[in-house]
Amino acid sequence: MSDGTRRVALVTGAAGGLGSGIVTELARQGWSVAAGWHRHEPAHPMGDGVAVPLDVTDVRSVHRAVDGVLERWGRIDLLVNTAGIVSDALLARMEDPMWDRVLDVNLDGAFRCARAVARPMLRQREGHILNITSYGGRVGRAGQANYAASKAALFGLTQSLARELGSRNVRVNAVSPGFLRTGLVVDLTEEQLADQARANTLGRLNQIQEVARFVAFLAGMRNVSGQIFQLDSRITPWA
Repeated sequence: MSDGTRRVALVTGAAGGLGSGIVTELARQGWSVAAGWHRHEPAHPMGDGVAVPLDVTDVRSVHRAVDGVLERWGRIDLLVNTAGIVSDALLARMEDPMWDRVLDVNLDGAFRCARAVARPMLRQREGHILNITSYGGRVGRAGQANYAASKAALFGLTQSLARELGSRNVRVNAVSPGFLRTGLVVDLTEEQLADQARANTLGRLNQIQEVARFVAFLAGMRNVSGQIFQLDSRITPWA
């Protein structure tokens, strides 16, 4: 935006490690931020921001959150779909509720939020939707069929929405942040974390603050849409 209007962002999963980092960085760069939270209210500086109850599995909660953003600031420029969960098990032991819950939060939640913000973004002919996906969605992991499927589906969702919304200047991109020390990996041992680091050509894991800075940078890019950005140094074949 070039008219001096303050930019407005909605971040889902803002109480988590990555969501919290993104909220903090956007606020530091002058955004007005609605920090969506479900079970735990975020407790970090938001500048001109507010914590918003938001359950991405509940369409009414999603619409209340988006309506609240519009009532408070009159517009919404950025949605960051950060909310995500894991529920790991090998296929033979993965029960239906484990599959359904992960897909409901990681994929369906992103869809619900994107659908809710699309109308105001299309109306203002300006907007950006960023989906947080995962390297696991690209290569798959044993014991994470539900998580990998949900994150892989975000690739297709991202590029389909980019095609659909681009004519009205709404960009849609995805960021694969790399392996981060967040609540999703709290059960891993230091040796397991070291194995993840060794899988990177640089021999180290990414950091939440660096991902947050990239998200804020990408949010301001006006000519980029339909792209998937991997933010670590793991290399996979082109095909």
